[in-house]
Amino acid sequence: MRIFAAMSRRNKRVIFENVEIIDAGARGKSVAKAPDGRVIFVNNAVPGDIATIQTYKKRKSYYEGSAISFSKYSDKRVEPVCEHFGTCGGCKWQSMAYESQLFYKQKEVQNNLTRLGGIELPEIRSILPSKNTYFYRNKMEFSFSDSKWLTKEQIESEATIENRNALGFHIPGMWDKILDIDTCHLQADPSNAIRNFVHTEAEALGLSFFNTRRQEGLLRTLMIRTSSTGDIMVLIQFFYEDEQKRIELLDSIKNKFPQIKSLLYVINSKGNDTIYDQDVICHHGEDHIFEEMEGLKFKIDAKSFYQTNSEQAYELYKVTRDFAGLTGNELVYDLYTGTGTIAQFVAGKASHVVGIEAVPEAIEAAKENAERNGIENATFIVGDMKKVFNDNFIREFGNPDVVITDPPRDGMHADVVLQLLKLAPQRIVYVSCNSATQARDLKLLDELYEVMDVQPVDMFPQTYHVENVVLLEKRK
Repeated sequence: MRIFAAMSRRNKRVIFENVEIIDAGARGKSVAKAPDGRVIFVNNAVPGDIATIQTYKKRKSYYEGSAISFSKYSDKRVEPVCEHFGTCGGCKWQSMAYESQLFYKQKEVQNNLTRLGGIELPEIRSILPSKNTYFYRNKMEFSFSDSKWLTKEQIESEATIENRNALGFHIPGMWDKILDIDTCHLQADPSNAIRNFVHTEAEALGLSFFNTRRQEGLLRTLMIRTSSTGDIMVLIQFFYEDEQKRIELLDSIKNKFPQIKSLLYVINSKGNDTIYDQDVICHHGEDHIFEEMEGLKFKIDAKSFYQTNSEQAYELYKVTRDFAGLTGNELVYDLYTGTGTIAQFVAGKASHVVGIEAVPEAIEAAKENAERNGIENATFIVGDMKKVFNDNFIREFGNPDVVITDPPRDGMHADVVLQLLKLAPQRIVYVSCNSATQARDLKLLDELYEVMDVQPVDMFPQTYHVENVVLLEKRK
């Protein structure tokens, strides 16, 4: 292996030749080893590649770098289907065959639970693959920009690029740079047609695209939601009110795509583009769409959380319900219930379900959905989990037989884990989108609970993300 060093103002950049990529690491990066023993995290290679790597960061125990040429391609490689691959921040594993993606996701779950959890495990079930590996997302968010990201080819060309408007995704690590998207392979039609029409129609109407640095421009973001029922929701976020231009654009969208059930807008002049503290206004149709699962209908509005892969969410919830082992007599607590989808999904096999969630709007949606679905054995409580999930709560609602917990990526608060150990329900089903924090919590629960079953579920093909469901039972 030959090594070259080049000095930059901020970092010493090293080039390693003919390095074998030996593994997949965290956050979609691959792993190699440098001659000095340090790990190299590579952002654009596949295990099995042999590449020349140029580093751009050096730390005590590792480098970070990019492959600048390849002497051998891995047999795990496939040709990416998306023209934006490598520039867009999504779908980092699109160059890896799907069966290999599943292998490394399974391996990540195994490693995290074993190394970080340090607990005894049963044989982990094979990961549940997603039937659709493209066009599986039910929600996409795009940003407008008047100064789009230019590709290397565009920069090196002599052509003058006068139109710098973009509607697409943020470049990784660059909050003010937007890649203009032609075709995205994550959301089914008519998503691409709607986005591209909005782009061209906005320009035809003379609407200004947002500039993040200067905080100016009319158009900020576009959100498209689709559902398993065929419903479509479109939301345009404007930086300020211009009634005439707003109506012209929204009417054009309505006329071009009459199948849109919910056409919404937000006027948001604050420094960030989150809409959760903003008023969402309905321009046409309803202010919501519906998802459906096993005959249950869930109302989805612009601010609702719902698993972004509807088809695979059904598989995830079935695993959760099976692990809960309900007979119809159990009191079930559903921690971090969100809009109560899991709670309602298992309610038919439980005596009573109590869902707890910190977001008031989510709890209101859960109550409304439960009423719509004729579910009378579910109670939904709003409150900060670490504060509301206390002894008074247990005295009011009873000691649960089964607890289902589906926390955010940070995992459960230590006080919640302590309360679970105090309650000591017979069974805990832990659903996680981050097996590292899940492993940490399982280690805390290990004094009282044994892991009986583990089922990884692939919710996000072409990415490194993986969901995992763990069944714990009280030790005898």
